[in-house]
This record gives sequence, structure tokens and C-alpha cells, in this order.
Amino acid sequence: MATVKRIIKGDLVKLISGANKGTTGKVLQVLTKKNAVLVEGIGVKHRNVKPSQLNPRGGHKDIHVPTPLHKIALVIDEKTGKTSRVGLIKNAEGTTVRVARQNKDKEIK
Repeated sequence: MATVKRIIKGDLVKLISGANKGTTGKVLQVLTKKNAVLVEGIGVKHRNVKPSQLNPRGGHKDIHVPTPLHKIALVIDEKTGKTSRVGLIKNAEGTTVRVARQNKDKEIK
């Protein structure tokens, strides 16, 4: 059985601290072992690549740097940009669902 995560792929999140504070973006991937996420348009850096036999010229490569989970919050209202903490509760059927704590424990789709 799959476990329910607080932040999942496809969620709209907002950065709450750091250089890109206030920026919103869609989650592209969740890295559970690193406790981080890849957010669309945030954390794209350039790397210099040394020349090798496969790449004789070397050059630049764009990489995606993960954002730590403690720096993001889930956006529950896209129009106003309101964010919330995410809780996990069991519903009547016994399945675990995500709820928005700042929205009076309303279920998140």
C-alpha cells in the first residue's frame, strides 16, 4: 500500500524563506531521502562541464537544485496565494487523507 505524503508531485507550493521567498511553483519531483523537492522554475543553476572523451568541448550544463521541504508551504487558494500546513487524518472509510490545517481541517484533493 502506498503511503500518503504531505507534499506530492503536482502540488502548487510557495517558498516561505530564502532568496526566492514568495515565489510559487509546481512540484516536479519529491526527494524523500533528501527531504527536499524540485520546484518548477526555482533552483535552476549552471554547471561547468570539464572536457572529456564523450564531450570534448566541455561547456555549460543546467542542473536542478532541490529545495528543502522546510522552506515551502502548500498553496490552498490559488487566487489569493493563501498557504497552509498539511496534516494527515483518517476518514470514515479508514483511508489516510491530507487536510489543510489553516482551512479548518478541510480535505485537500
